[in-house]
Amino acid sequence: MSNTETQPAELRCAAGSGGDGTAAIEVLTARQVPLGGPRAMPVRRTLPQRARTLIGAWCFADHYGPDDVSATGGMDVAPHPHTGLQTVSWLFSGEIEHRDSLGSHAYVRPGELNLMTGGRGISHSEVSTPRTTVLHGVQLWVALPDAHRDTAPDFQHYVPVPVPLDGGSARVFLGTLAGDTSPVPTFTPLLGAELTLDPGAALTLDVDPGFEHGLLVDTGTVRLDDTPLDPAELGYAAPGRPRLTLTNTGPDTARLVLLGGPPFGEEIVMWWNFIGRSSEEISRARDAWVSGDRFGSVEGYDGDPLPAPELPTVPLKPRRNPH
Repeated sequence: MSNTETQPAELRCAAGSGGDGTAAIEVLTARQVPLGGPRAMPVRRTLPQRARTLIGAWCFADHYGPDDVSATGGMDVAPHPHTGLQTVSWLFSGEIEHRDSLGSHAYVRPGELNLMTGGRGISHSEVSTPRTTVLHGVQLWVALPDAHRDTAPDFQHYVPVPVPLDGGSARVFLGTLAGDTSPVPTFTPLLGAELTLDPGAALTLDVDPGFEHGLLVDTGTVRLDDTPLDPAELGYAAPGRPRLTLTNTGPDTARLVLLGGPPFGEEIVMWWNFIGRSSEEISRARDAWVSGDRFGSVEGYDGDPLPAPELPTVPLKPRRNPH
């Protein structure tokens, strides 16, 4: 998915330092962002924001739906570029057709991971299919570390098997949780999992104490440790916790997305669909997209690629997570 804001902010981002596990859970609320198109399907963005820009290497989280595509028009994101990151597509309902400049043609379906590595440069399109009636899911970005940010572009697909838990279930699409490990390799240690929690259930998960974690609530009302979270909120837990306790306080099954990783020890610059290390690098990537170089072409999409927004004229302002 593209960041389709017409005036995207240019952010210099760095992770905060680790903790001892005693810090309170931080609650991040989402802001509404239109996803383009004539009817502008709205998404809820919890990362990045002023309070926190990274959770591990996770640097972007869009949460959308459930949307009746007959009313919203669904998703139609024209070919657009990416550098220095990976995109993680995860659906709860609906279906999205993916095409990219590697020649990949795949479908994003509920419970199935599509992981695209932008690396030194890739372009892709995403369109909800005609058989989709309700579109609902998350789109996540992972920042690539400096040693691998110019890696070759790639595309991978993986279907995790549900893992039964005491009072719920997990689908581990990246990393390790509840005794299950995704076979998909990552460039930094990561955790990504969809969790369901039965009404009234309380679940304690052993986690890596070197990780910071983010729990995004899709449906239901839950507590992360002792902190209540409502739908579309993201609870942040600093490093140092060896376990997380999740409690479903509502009458229905709760669905959650758990993200994690060690604090990302590098400063990055994010703008539009690019992640780099300087304004000059971002500018070069934009120029390459405008000139038609570096990113290849997406075959099979009926329409023009997304135009690049204008770069901001103001100097970069450092953005850091609170320590």
